[in-house]
Amino acid sequence: MPRETYAVDIAGVKRELPLFEVKPGLRIAILNILGDTELIEASADALLEKLEDFDYELIITAESKSIPLAHALSVRTRCPYVVLRKSYKPYMGNAIRVETNSITTGAVQTLILDEKDLNAIKGKNVLIIDDVISTGSTLEGMRNILSLANSNIVAEAAIFTEGDEKNWKNIISLGNLPLFFDK
Repeated sequence: MPRETYAVDIAGVKRELPLFEVKPGLRIAILNILGDTELIEASADALLEKLEDFDYELIITAESKSIPLAHALSVRTRCPYVVLRKSYKPYMGNAIRVETNSITTGAVQTLILDEKDLNAIKGKNVLIIDDVISTGSTLEGMRNILSLANSNIVAEAAIFTEGDEKNWKNIISLGNLPLFFDK
């Protein structure tokens, strides 16, 4: 039997997002932008229109699906971007670590800001970017790291938010994905 999907239109680009169960009775539409250049480019252009009034010097994202979006925004704005990693490597030096809970992995994950990037973002005005904000746990982890790094968050943006829209009123996005509860 074919997998059920949810149709979306992202800045004129149409996609069918597959639905996956993340816990008993709850399915979510999965947006995977990796390798989807058309979608990434359209999303970056549309988000930039919504971000034009914000003054940021640096773009921050979490590993891994939103990296191409951060890159596309960086190319357009000429602002560098930093990726918060999910596993520690020795070359990261004296890194800052924060734990979050991920709805897509169903487990605790760690976000890590390496020593090199810590020095680069101190005191900077930053934009947080993500592909989808679901529960907000990754977003909260990014906020915590940026607070520890003495950075100023000027805007938070994503291609989509998910679930109850009133939870995301301060997030700049291109749309909201519903949650799918089994009957």
